[in-house]
Amino acid sequence: MGCKKLEGEEILKKWRKIRPKERFPITVILDNIRSAYNVGSIFRTAECAYISKLILCGITPYPPHPKLEKTALGTTNLIPWIYFEKTVEAIKVLKKEGFKVAVLEITKQSIPIQKIKPEDFPLALVIGNEVTGVDEEVFAEADLIIEIPLYGEKESLNVAVAFGVAIFGLIERLF
Repeated sequence: MGCKKLEGEEILKKWRKIRPKERFPITVILDNIRSAYNVGSIFRTAECAYISKLILCGITPYPPHPKLEKTALGTTNLIPWIYFEKTVEAIKVLKKEGFKVAVLEITKQSIPIQKIKPEDFPLALVIGNEVTGVDEEVFAEADLIIEIPLYGEKESLNVAVAFGVAIFGLIERLF
């Protein structure tokens, strides 16, 4: 079987056929992410997922930043983003705009991401720090705590990988 890989403009042409007219009703809040490389990777994935916006909070690196740009590959100019000093401030703004807030974290109260329903959108997804996770004060503002079920012995994924799994899982829940 012969298989020709698509390249450049051919790939974009294929994806433009299925792209919705408007960005998906998901905004992602990065709560004190420390690695610029992780943030850049999240920018790239967020743009590919065609979400509405990224909100960078606290110590999260933001553009222009050379390490961030290295993994973002030009996507910082393609996806809307904004910076807030305090994550809770960003959440309050989004709630006033009608967003439900979901924290991605493993807790006794978290539910599998597969249980999210179309009526849970528009959704703000909070992604926490690589070591400490989401700040405690953010949990008080959350409507949902969601988790990605893991089946191996390691208890967590890299934050940028977890974001990628979660965002495409959430997009599937829209339909």
